[in-house]
Amino acid sequence: MLLKNIKNIYNEIFKSYDHPILTHHIKKIIELDTYLPYSSTFFCITNTQDLTFEFISKNMTTCIGLDKDELLKEGMRNFWNRIHPEDIELWLKALNELMIYTMAEIPLDNRQRMSYTWNYRLKSADDTYVNIIQNTTPLEFDSDMKPIIGLAHYTVIDPKVKIPITATAKLLNKNNEYETKYFNNFSQKLLTNGLSNRERDVIRLLTLNKSSKEIAESLNISPNTVDTHRRNILKKLNISSTGELIGMLKINKSYI
Repeated sequence: MLLKNIKNIYNEIFKSYDHPILTHHIKKIIELDTYLPYSSTFFCITNTQDLTFEFISKNMTTCIGLDKDELLKEGMRNFWNRIHPEDIELWLKALNELMIYTMAEIPLDNRQRMSYTWNYRLKSADDTYVNIIQNTTPLEFDSDMKPIIGLAHYTVIDPKVKIPITATAKLLNKNNEYETKYFNNFSQKLLTNGLSNRERDVIRLLTLNKSSKEIAESLNISPNTVDTHRRNILKKLNISSTGELIGMLKINKSYI
């Protein structure tokens, strides 16, 4: 796929016609950025309608060495041109599937409580491809409640780590705990595809050292159901203990 075609395909996925004003959101996020420490993560406010960055945090240059003023001027296309050529089609497919799922399966009143995650390889300023895991939370929607403005959080991971391209949609429930509603692996089919969305939620909470009782309360299920999920997870992944599972997840985060 030619990189010059990315803009048209991406724009079609997120096609909308409204022009929301985000003055208040952007002002507060800029204020927050002043106090955040430097780290291996950065965040942006993305506008998928105009294909621009409304804001880029100071950590971006520290993480991947790119000139944020140049990205603010040239927009998303400049950023996309740095995506690994082998990842472009899978990345676009992941975004398209997330949008289709949202519009078809997520009720209007729940879309403001959704969070989306996907990943790709990106060329840094020193011409090294690093892994980027992007998590985006919608801030504004068009008249059809299609997300068009988002707060995007980027985590940079060493290029030596092999990460399949996946896409996840999660809903913040009434207990303020994210539940997996959609997951798809767009790279090679791995054993992890055999895990259910609920099992992924249990795994994520286990890595936070939550007990079965705490997990049950977070996900509105019984402790016995949690224990059943734990046994099924270990069996599917051919692992003997929860401790071994958590240790493995520290190496390969694609399971969650």
